[in-house]
Amino acid sequence: MVALVTALAAAPASAAPAGRVFGYIANNGGGVSVIDTATNAVTSTITDSGGSSPYMVDVAFDGTRGYVTNIRDNTLTVIHAPTNTVDASIPVGSRPAGVVVAPDGGHVYVTNYGDGTVSVVDVATLAVGATIQVGPNPDGVAIAPDGRSLYVTHDVAGPGTVSVVDTATNAVVADVTTGNTPTAVAVTPSGARAVVVNKLSHNVAVLDTSTNAVLGTVTVGSTPHGVAISADGARAFVTNSQSASVSVVDIASISVVGTVPVGARPIGVAFTPDGASAYVTNFNSNTVSVVDTASLAVTATVDVGSQPVGVAIHRVPPAETTLTAGAASLQVRVLGFTVRSVDAKLTRTHDGAPVQGRQVVFRLVNGGPLCTATTNASGVAKCDANVPLLVGVGALLQGYTASFAGNDDYTSSVSHGGIGLL
Repeated sequence: MVALVTALAAAPASAAPAGRVFGYIANNGGGVSVIDTATNAVTSTITDSGGSSPYMVDVAFDGTRGYVTNIRDNTLTVIHAPTNTVDASIPVGSRPAGVVVAPDGGHVYVTNYGDGTVSVVDVATLAVGATIQVGPNPDGVAIAPDGRSLYVTHDVAGPGTVSVVDTATNAVVADVTTGNTPTAVAVTPSGARAVVVNKLSHNVAVLDTSTNAVLGTVTVGSTPHGVAISADGARAFVTNSQSASVSVVDIASISVVGTVPVGARPIGVAFTPDGASAYVTNFNSNTVSVVDTASLAVTATVDVGSQPVGVAIHRVPPAETTLTAGAASLQVRVLGFTVRSVDAKLTRTHDGAPVQGRQVVFRLVNGGPLCTATTNASGVAKCDANVPLLVGVGALLQGYTASFAGNDDYTSSVSHGGIGLL
C-alpha cells in the first residue's frame, strides 16, 4: 500500500475515502487479474517473475496485502493491494495450493500439496515461521473466525479426511472422515459449522465444529471443487467443475435450494462484502461469472487470464500518497506580484511511482488562493499565479501550501513549498 508521507499541514477534515471493492483472480496460466466489482472490468494484471503458476489467492483482513500460491514454483507471492505491486516472493513447501489469512492478520497458512505440510508464514517478517505435518495431499484450507482452529482437506483417492489443527500449538488435534477426495472447506461466520466439498463423492458434508462430527451430507453437481459461505452463514455456494454450475446449499437443512449455470469447469467462488454477488472462476472458459445472489442469475461474464482458479474479493483502501512541494520565485510587477513555478510532485508512498491526472490546489500559508494544476506523467503539477499588491511581500515569503484532496484510489496529502525573491 502506499503510505502517506508529507506535510507540514494536516490532511483535509473530510471523511476518508472508502476505497474500492476488487476481485483478485489467480490464473493458473499466469498472472492475477484484478476486477473492479463496480464495473466488472479488469483494471490490471499483476505478474511476479518468481511465480509463474498462481493457484489460489487470499487477501489480508484489512485489504492491504494479497497472498497467492504458485503451485509449480513453490512460492507465495505477496501483493500490495492498493498499488497492485509485488512486495515479496516467499519460499514455502512443495506444490503450495490453498492459502488463508488468520483473522488477526498475523499469520498466513499455506497448504503444501506435494509434501503433506502447512507452512505458517509470519506476516511481520514475511518468512515461514513454522511447518505443520498434516498428511498427504493437503489442498483446501479455512480458519475459524476466532483463529483457534485450522481446517485442511486432503485431496486423496477414496475416503478422505479433514485435519483440524490447533493454531496455538500448530498440532493436528483431529482427522474427520467426510467423503471421497475432500478438496475444499469453508467455515461459517459464527464458527459453528464447516462445509466440506467431497469431490469424488459429488457431495458436501456439514460439520459441527464443536464436536467435529459430520451432521449430514447432500449431493450437489458433478465433481464439486470450491465453496464459499454467505455472510449470514445461511448458504454455501459450491462450484461443480464437471456440471458447469453452482449449487446453492442451505446449511441449516443441508439441502440444495438452487442451481446456477455458469461457465466451463467452475473452480473458485467468493462473495462481495455486501453479499449481493458471487464471483465464480471458470477454468476452461477463461472467464469469471458474476452471480446475483438474490435472483441466482448470472448478471455478467468477465474475461480474465488463462485457466482462472482462485478468487478473493475485498475492499481495498486507497493508496497512500506523498506530496512534495518545490520552491517558487516571486517577481514584482507594477500592480502586484507574479509567483512563478508553483509546483508539487505527487507520488505513491509505497513505491514512489508518480500519480498522473490528479488536481493539486496551491494556496498561500494564510489561505489566500494561488492556482490549481493537474499532475503530468511525472506526477508534477505546476502553475504561475498573479497576486494583488495588497497581499504584501511578507505574506508571500512565508511560502505556499500544496494539497491533494484524495479519492477512492489515493489518500489525501499536503506539503509546504517556499517562495523566494528573484
